[in-house]
Amino acid sequence: MRHYFISLLILPFLSSCVKNSVTKASKENIPASYTDYVDPFIGTSAHGHTFPGATVPFGMVQLSPDTGIEGWDWCSGYHASDNSIMGFSHTHLSGTGGGDYGDILLMPTVGEVKTEPGSKENPDEGYRSRFEQVKEEASPGFYSVFLEDYNVTAELTATTRVGVHRYHFPETEDAHIIVDLKHGISDSARETWFQVTGENEIVGLRRSSGWARDQYVYFVAQFSKPFKSIQGVSAGQTIDNPQNVKGDDVKAVVNFSTKQDEAIVVKVAISGVSVQGARKNLEAEVQDFDFDKVKNQAKTTWNEKLSKIEVEGGDQVNKTIFYTALYHSMIAPNVYMDVDHNYRGMDHKIYKAEGFTNYTLFSLWDTFRATHPLFTLIAPKENNDFIKSMIAKYEQSGQLPIWELSANETGTMIGFHSAPVIADAILKGQGNFDQELAYQALVAAAEDPRRGLNWFNSEGFIPVEKEANAVSKGVEYAYDMWVVAQVAKKLGKTEDYKKYSNRSLNYKNLYDSETGFLRGKNMYGVWDEPFDPMAISLLGAGNYTEGNAWHYNFFAPQDINGLIELHGGDQAFVKKIDDMFSQEAVNDNHMAHDVTGLIGQYAQGNEPSHHVIYLYNYAGEPWKSQARIRQVMDEMYTSERDGLCGNEDCGQMSAWYVFSAMGFYPVNPADGQYAIGSPVFGKVTIHLDNGNDFVIEAENNNVNNTYIQSASFNGSEYDKTFITHNQIETGGVIKLTMGDTPSEWGKEKSARPTSYAVPPSEALSIIDTKEEVFRPYITNKSVIFNSTIDVSLKDVTPEVDIYYTIDGTTPDINSTKFDKPFKLEKSTVVKAIAVNSKGVSSKVSDFEFKKAYFNTGEEYPKLSINYEKNATYDAGNNGILDGVYASDNLRDGKWDGVSKQNLEAIVDLGQPEELHQVSMGFLENTSSWLFLPKKIEFLVSNDGENYTSIGIQETKMPNDHPIISVTRFTEKIAGEYRYVKVIATPFEAIPNWHPGAGNNPWLFSDEIVIE
Repeated sequence: MRHYFISLLILPFLSSCVKNSVTKASKENIPASYTDYVDPFIGTSAHGHTFPGATVPFGMVQLSPDTGIEGWDWCSGYHASDNSIMGFSHTHLSGTGGGDYGDILLMPTVGEVKTEPGSKENPDEGYRSRFEQVKEEASPGFYSVFLEDYNVTAELTATTRVGVHRYHFPETEDAHIIVDLKHGISDSARETWFQVTGENEIVGLRRSSGWARDQYVYFVAQFSKPFKSIQGVSAGQTIDNPQNVKGDDVKAVVNFSTKQDEAIVVKVAISGVSVQGARKNLEAEVQDFDFDKVKNQAKTTWNEKLSKIEVEGGDQVNKTIFYTALYHSMIAPNVYMDVDHNYRGMDHKIYKAEGFTNYTLFSLWDTFRATHPLFTLIAPKENNDFIKSMIAKYEQSGQLPIWELSANETGTMIGFHSAPVIADAILKGQGNFDQELAYQALVAAAEDPRRGLNWFNSEGFIPVEKEANAVSKGVEYAYDMWVVAQVAKKLGKTEDYKKYSNRSLNYKNLYDSETGFLRGKNMYGVWDEPFDPMAISLLGAGNYTEGNAWHYNFFAPQDINGLIELHGGDQAFVKKIDDMFSQEAVNDNHMAHDVTGLIGQYAQGNEPSHHVIYLYNYAGEPWKSQARIRQVMDEMYTSERDGLCGNEDCGQMSAWYVFSAMGFYPVNPADGQYAIGSPVFGKVTIHLDNGNDFVIEAENNNVNNTYIQSASFNGSEYDKTFITHNQIETGGVIKLTMGDTPSEWGKEKSARPTSYAVPPSEALSIIDTKEEVFRPYITNKSVIFNSTIDVSLKDVTPEVDIYYTIDGTTPDINSTKFDKPFKLEKSTVVKAIAVNSKGVSSKVSDFEFKKAYFNTGEEYPKLSINYEKNATYDAGNNGILDGVYASDNLRDGKWDGVSKQNLEAIVDLGQPEELHQVSMGFLENTSSWLFLPKKIEFLVSNDGENYTSIGIQETKMPNDHPIISVTRFTEKIAGEYRYVKVIATPFEAIPNWHPGAGNNPWLFSDEIVIE
């Protein structure tokens, strides 16, 4: 944790420290406004990825300083480790794990004109300026900093669609405001232009490719005094007094003469539609150049939103953490339409939002858990518009948002978590939208065959060899299916209710009773080995997403009681959670950036763990939840800049704290129950939109009294360890008496929250009980052989008979029964089924055995390569000719990975052989920068010098992601040849739609198969 030491001599000049204003108000017994408790600097250090600049609730503009634009800790453009500022741009992401935005940057300078930002190491080489953190100030809707190099104080504020700057210049003939349209955070400008449209106005466009692969930001910028002159810059060339400047790196230099401490105000309106839309936004929201008026309006707007929850008791630090968390939870999603309701849709056509406000930035893998449930309490109108925006995106693109950004579906993360957000509103009676259309969208998401859902829906799980992150995807899809089922039930769609309810139980197919974990298995039902529950895998590789088996072992919020039963009952389940907290808090297996805030293997810094801490309530030991919740709030949230233990993630990290500090949490975000925890404050009042208040009172509450001793609700004894949404909406008072030791409160079964995917009373009529027979599998290490091979078949299902064919026909019980290994002497397709004693058959297994040339340790076939090996992704000396196929896991050790070079390999068979075909496999995993070759050529020779091409195949760069698949390129051969050569040429650069745009892609190659 960083500590800041401030001289008493300069203290009177600082209004940047939130705690100072809070303390002053307290001493004078004056009620502080809610904004006085908010410190936007929290989360700007460590890995919080927040920004400190000016915005209003859910605003389209986030006007904030940029200190860096590349790298993990600069996803928001700002990090507290820096001491120089590049300028102030109008769009920023809050707490995300990827970077983008940073559009339309302004920077005030004095003296020599510089049009490049320069480096952190040497700010003097560009227009950057040094600054000191003690000379920064931030509060909701306001930011200020003193730019040391120019003796300029910069102030920022904002309305929904307009950013307002005020720059206090020294006396000079050489004052400048740089408008940099090339600048962006981890993206690339693809079209930029500006036009001078008045003595104090310029308009223009920044169109970029990054995480949002095609983003439009039009702008109108008006200055409070006429320009002295203006210059344009394009392709490094300066243009004096331009009217129009176009290119992909355009900048404007606006020049002024200023008096001492003269303030120039710049108001910049943005639009995703047009310059005309930006102008309408400006005219509607900021008519003059009164900076303080806009600043005060922003403060008032924030106070109205923050006042939805009123806390009493607790110390000033607690209130700062709480209201800053509440503030962070309401930065996103962002308005994404002009004041005339025009907006850019998912197909990039222009639409008009009829009767709702259109929004963008849906980080749903994060925010479905607590952020959107918080909105159902304190921002139900906005939440309804969020959902209407999701449905509109479905109508325009054919799919609900997964991780949408500025009318671009990024496809980031897993699940289809628009579903619980939509379902929650419907089930809580807040569904003020077309519910039949919403259901149509939910069904389309549930039946989408991509992203492993085809396997989930047909097999009941995702085989590990077919899709990366198979376990994480499987358990999250199961939850999403449950919420679809609940909407189906609500709308009277009985058959759909049954179908999706059964799918919601698919998580059970991944439970291994021997290890006690949800883990991966292949399509034949064989558990994936080796298995290490501590091993962390990343998005796009391994069996888990940004986590390990511990993090995902408890994700079945739709069926917690069923999960408890899988683990052997209450005591065994409690022990399993205890074990999670008692594991080592480190992991040497390529620790993911996101897996932070560890208590054992509980990871508060990433979302999969967030609900786990409340699960003790369901097993009858709520006091353990109470203790751990307080521990997390005390250790993982502070009022310093490094006060977040992980990415803020568009409100989820903060929403977890808001709920937990109030004393309850939505373990299942859509079932209308909240598990009770251990509140921080003596009293919390939620002011609901229906006019009712819900109050949580905690008597004798302090840092030591973390345990609930007893409770009452509206004056009557209350032994439940949960409350319902209906109770909150109706209003009332729940009183909790706190103490310093665990109590018996809430232990009885009747007191516990319950969670069944299918209510026990409906189980017989809803749950399918058909017997499962897995496909047979082969015990052979590989399907590639060089002479003969003995094939042996097995099945994980006990007491089954196996039948097979080798002539291409589909096997049945009249086919050959397997009773001993059989021999193959040529390339053959083996098909097999397993049948149990009741005649239930498995699906057909299909094994394509290849008689081919590969290295067996003898001198020939001999592999030679003409590319430089990578130390991390190296399949070994003969790894691409060892007779074993790689899987779709990029880290399985069987792939040769190369970048920035052609992949050229030659196989010498030792003598001419009669050949029939050659193939080579490549892994495509676009999220991890792995692309197919741009071109692959196969050649043959008899002398090793003169080669004849037998085929060239070309591919096209994909226009979307993520894609994870293995492609084998094949060419026929006719004749006798000794040498076979393969040359694979990579694409020059990752495409503009990708977060890694402009970087070099990777080629991952696998087995060369010569038949």
